[in-house]
Amino acid sequence: YKSLPRPFFVLAPMDDVTDTVFRQIIAGCEPPDLFFTEFVNVDGLQSRGRPRLLHKVSFTESEQPLVAQLWGKIPANYEKTARELVEMGYKGIDINMGCPDKTIVKNGCCSALINNRELACEIIAAVKRGTDGKVPVSVKLRTGWNEVDFSWPELILNQGLDMLTVHGRTTKEMSKVPARWEDIAKIREIRDKVAPNTLIVGNGDVINRKHGEELAKKYKLDGTMIGRAIFT
Repeated sequence: YKSLPRPFFVLAPMDDVTDTVFRQIIAGCEPPDLFFTEFVNVDGLQSRGRPRLLHKVSFTESEQPLVAQLWGKIPANYEKTARELVEMGYKGIDINMGCPDKTIVKNGCCSALINNRELACEIIAAVKRGTDGKVPVSVKLRTGWNEVDFSWPELILNQGLDMLTVHGRTTKEMSKVPARWEDIAKIREIRDKVAPNTLIVGNGDVINRKHGEELAKKYKLDGTMIGRAIFT
């Protein structure tokens, strides 16, 4: 990640969208600096349901550098999955702590981890064991549960990550309000104090590359993650 341009651009992980076919199309048009997979459940991968999920982690060399985004609840499954993905050739492992989907958070996963911070830290530690320092480890999160809570990203920043992606909304807000980049900037300021070596990526309502560059410059971010873009 340290060799990426500044600001760098990341293809956002989107469930049932950013599979290998989609990523190959993007690679043929205008590849980002980092590709992300759609998020993949580690508990499913380490169960009898594994064959039904393997397509989510398939890729071609045209999609590199590629980061696998994982979600789930059992740290041991994160560790085992991370180890397998490193062996497959993934260039990074990201932990989904931001998805606000009601079914998922009801099970205590993704953005619900803000309410189970001990487990969140255990999951990060498990992924770091699984990667064994061979590839970067990162987290994507939202700014809070019902309201903005800067103690949440500060805790995660203190876990020794290579990168933190911040979506500028809370879980409760889903995508119903504009993303608040001022909050992302405040988290970047926290980063400067507690984890200066962790890269900060902003996410939310980026409409195109120019807009992403402007946001990164204005809020002094290392990179920008783009999901839904407007092409003109």
